[in-house]
Amino acid sequence: MIWNETIECASREEMRRIQSERLVETVQRIYHSVPTYRHKMQEAGLTPSDIRGIDDLSRLPFTTKQDLRDSYPFGMFTVPMSEIVRVHASSGTTGKPTVVGYTRKDLNTWAEVVTRTLVMAGVHRNDIVQVAYGYGLFTGGLGMHYGTENLGATVIPISGGNTQKQIQLMQDLGSTVIACTPSYALHLAEVIKDMGLSGDDLKLRIGIFGAEPWSENMRREIESKLKLRAIDIYGLSEVIGPGVSCECEFQCGMHVNEDHFVPEIIDPETLLPVAPGERGELVFTTITKEGIPLIRYRTRDLTRLDYTKCSCGRTLVRMEKCTGRSDDMLIIRGVNVFPSQIESVLLDMSETEPHYLLIVEREGNLDTLKLMVEVQEQFFSDEIKALEALRRKITHNIQSTLGVSVEVKLVEPRTIERTAGKAKRVIDNRKI
Repeated sequence: MIWNETIECASREEMRRIQSERLVETVQRIYHSVPTYRHKMQEAGLTPSDIRGIDDLSRLPFTTKQDLRDSYPFGMFTVPMSEIVRVHASSGTTGKPTVVGYTRKDLNTWAEVVTRTLVMAGVHRNDIVQVAYGYGLFTGGLGMHYGTENLGATVIPISGGNTQKQIQLMQDLGSTVIACTPSYALHLAEVIKDMGLSGDDLKLRIGIFGAEPWSENMRREIESKLKLRAIDIYGLSEVIGPGVSCECEFQCGMHVNEDHFVPEIIDPETLLPVAPGERGELVFTTITKEGIPLIRYRTRDLTRLDYTKCSCGRTLVRMEKCTGRSDDMLIIRGVNVFPSQIESVLLDMSETEPHYLLIVEREGNLDTLKLMVEVQEQFFSDEIKALEALRRKITHNIQSTLGVSVEVKLVEPRTIERTAGKAKRVIDNRKI
């Protein structure tokens, strides 16, 4: 099933025509209503009349998260507050949060694109969707909620946490779809096992997981434990929230709703577009948003784009699962390290759990990388020789993959803190 076949199966020529028309209108609007954009364009020697279509997109200046923080709270809104019917904000680990506003039309657009992604994932009107993303300023919960209602499926708005209640409702209400972070899905699987249950005791058939990077190995782990099809969904509050892109049943890349969000891939160092099919930093331009449209917003997520037609029939461009973020990348003694690389190594090993914590320190002038990793219960014993052999094996596998030495510490199951939201994978104690 395809929700909006006219758009989702449009030819490349028709999609570019739609994008060009909407981009021209968006540039006109932001130039005249947002000082930040007007100044950026003037510095680049551009006026709105210079942008005549999608081919001119790369001439426009970039937008960064810092631009949003500098204009906090409403400096980049293009409409008066009387037209803003909802505000969300990113949590942000440092500095001020990024605030985004939605008009009534924006909320309708959001519901539409989330509904598309749900249908891509295989959800239909008869499903019962348990939304275990957080509700509130975080966009995940409410975004999935309104998209589910727009589809006509049943929504259980439980939000994050309260894991025992989550599982009880799955059983009692017959939830067929779960939407949460992948790390929380694994935590659910652990608690389900503790309760003497398994995925076979539930009616779950689809899981829609996002809000943090996760590997193919983690997908297999979740699918095996929860007995469902694990679908990757992508979104960020600055662009709209969940619904920017999502996998279909073939799980071969996330279809971007590019009639609303135009993607580009750039080299994060040179900021120039990369060759088609090359990996780089994902950049989005929103071309239908009214409250806070963004031009060439640098997401910092690393991926590549595939414009070939998918087996599902959709012609929407597909983005690969993000391998990490250009600003989350750790540089350890000159080596680039992504947490997802370590996760992949651990999930290839039967003795470890997919829960870990990286701790980066600077001792003298040397960076050190320490890894705390949980060992599966059946492999955690009092026999020092066996644990030491396992520690050496993990150390070897990670060093072979990363090309950098790592100090591995094995810990008992459930030692590393679980959260209902994004898992905290890295503590960087360096003063850089």
